[in-house]
Amino acid sequence: MSAQRRIVRRTAVAPAGDWPAHWPPLLQRVHAARGSTDAQQALPRLADLLPFQGMSGIDAAVDLLQDAITRDAHIVVVGDFDCDGATACAVGVRGLRMLGATRVSHAVPNRIVHGYGMTPGLVEELAGLQPDLLVTVDHGIACHAGIAAAKARGWQVLVTDHHLPGSTLPDADAIVDPNQPGDTFASKAMAGVGVIFYLLLALRARRGVAADLASLLDLVAVGTVADMVALDANNRALVGAGLRRLRAGQGCAGLRALIEVSGRDAASLGTTDIGYAIGPRINAAGRLEDMGIGIECLLADDIGRARALAAVLHAINQERRGVQQQMTEEAETALQQAAGDPSPAVSLFDPDWHPGVVGLVASKLKERLHRPAIAFAPVEPGSAMLRGSARSIPGFHVRDALALVDARHPGLIQRFGGHAMAAGLSLARADLPAFREAFVQVARETLTTDMLTDTLHSDGALEAGDFGIDTAIALRDGGHWGQGYPEPLFDGEFDVLGWRIVGERHLKLELGLHGKRLNAIHFGGWDGDAPPSRVRIAYRLTPDDYRGGDAIQLLVVHREAVGSPVPA
Repeated sequence: MSAQRRIVRRTAVAPAGDWPAHWPPLLQRVHAARGSTDAQQALPRLADLLPFQGMSGIDAAVDLLQDAITRDAHIVVVGDFDCDGATACAVGVRGLRMLGATRVSHAVPNRIVHGYGMTPGLVEELAGLQPDLLVTVDHGIACHAGIAAAKARGWQVLVTDHHLPGSTLPDADAIVDPNQPGDTFASKAMAGVGVIFYLLLALRARRGVAADLASLLDLVAVGTVADMVALDANNRALVGAGLRRLRAGQGCAGLRALIEVSGRDAASLGTTDIGYAIGPRINAAGRLEDMGIGIECLLADDIGRARALAAVLHAINQERRGVQQQMTEEAETALQQAAGDPSPAVSLFDPDWHPGVVGLVASKLKERLHRPAIAFAPVEPGSAMLRGSARSIPGFHVRDALALVDARHPGLIQRFGGHAMAAGLSLARADLPAFREAFVQVARETLTTDMLTDTLHSDGALEAGDFGIDTAIALRDGGHWGQGYPEPLFDGEFDVLGWRIVGERHLKLELGLHGKRLNAIHFGGWDGDAPPSRVRIAYRLTPDDYRGGDAIQLLVVHREAVGSPVPA
């Protein structure tokens, strides 16, 4: 099975509106191509945030929290085992304490032991904490059985989530989820950490206290970026404020320690650093170990304690990378054996795969094939139940696709949830062949040739004078780039002046353009053949942190041959 065709398409939008004189025309052009008409839209501030009053269920949720604080009830914030869930848990615990709650604890399910979300098994374990009120963060909207079990014990339950609900809502005392039916809140892309932050804003207004909730925005930024939700204007305002705190060295001890251990520079930290360095180290705890380690790191106030926990997370992440690499290689071998399969979606299973890493494998497969991909692993070694993680491409809403499979084949999927680009599910191992057939059928009905063509949207070519450190820094710092508001990407033809292999899989290039010699790196770009004498590439212009000073480099995203091979 080969990757789908990739094309590079230029998006030319002339900037309009009111832009500050010090903004480079190139940066104005980039933001205009993403729909921003002025600097305020390009870099929204906290003053531009949507009001919390527009979020359905928030008044009832504030009533619950106000009552719990007044009567000194025991509030247990129940997190999730990914970065969004961990940061949301830390925001919930820290924020409630700032707003006057004196009895606040936290808990998080173990991926292997409990499965996803608020399950009856987790509720049974929570009984030892003797909670009065459970507050879910980043989950709960699909946890009917677990919430019913908690209510049966006499506990109150407040759900804060951002995932799409099923046909019915759970029987919670209050639900805050911008994607629940009837909610008119304009930002449907908010992450779980953003939802709990908004609830804290509403609670602060009710209580009339002067708590500095802005101090939590570093965590909000990390969770939002790591969960790969669309960075609409509201999310960009949250992320921008959080990045400013992190760059100023004002982040919580845990995030400062994670920045250190990942070798990043806090002063120039960007969304790419969060997505590729900070987020994965937090996520690794939930994938291979216990996310409790990640949450403890984010709750630590002592920098020494935070550094010790960050070191543990770093080591777990190293292990995760090894497991992921092995699983991805096995998945690619299976795909090669299935060469010629025209299916518009792929579902792979291996009895030796780790359930905590299948999402990363699905992401790699989706990127390589540009088609929806699901990777399955046993819930635990030898189990008859499988846990799957799905990743999708633009135009194919994978959670809705699973819902359609479920409607057509009741009982085939034991449990599922998620959103447009990512979802999770559980099913019996014996039902995997039937599920594959049903899922491929839905994909065949939905996906078009255009959807299955991997299109890179380029901001056009750079002029010779743009290849400098000032432009690279302006592009890096001039926007809050991410899902739905992508990092600037350019394309052009270059002479290949030299090349070498780095780390077995990467290609280091020396490129020529208009008399300039430019360093470039194509991660995963070594395909066994010498590059041609001239190439067309799609690339990002960045400061070269390795060489420092005024050095720049081109990060190659796509490469096409134009000339004949160049000797190494």
